[in-house]
Amino acid sequence: MKGLLLGLGIAAGVWIVLLVGMILAGRRSAAKELAMLLPNLAVMFRGLLRDPRVPRRSKLWIGFAAVWIASPIDLIPEFIPIAGPLDDAIMAAIVLRHVLRTSGDAIVREYWRGDPALIDRLLGAGGKAA
Repeated sequence: MKGLLLGLGIAAGVWIVLLVGMILAGRRSAAKELAMLLPNLAVMFRGLLRDPRVPRRSKLWIGFAAVWIASPIDLIPEFIPIAGPLDDAIMAAIVLRHVLRTSGDAIVREYWRGDPALIDRLLGAGGKAA
């Protein structure tokens, strides 16, 4: 339990440093989107898990990704700047692509609570995964 708390503390510290760096660089809107990315993904994944239009296999992948992202055990430790959260982002992208293929972009957009421009960039032109 102590290791989990230490890992979460380090990850939170790196996250805060990145946000402050973006704010100091004059990128406030990007910092806001970065700060809200994980909560927005959590809301979207929760909505997709509850949606009857999403196939059961996709829901299993979403659950796996949620556990992967929340787990303190990573391929690349979270305290390594930039690269640390990379395995979580890759997992989220892989699962999001799978859900897009099986359920369609309209369902994904329905549950996204962040900036519509960000989900447009994530989904790419025509709703295809970028």
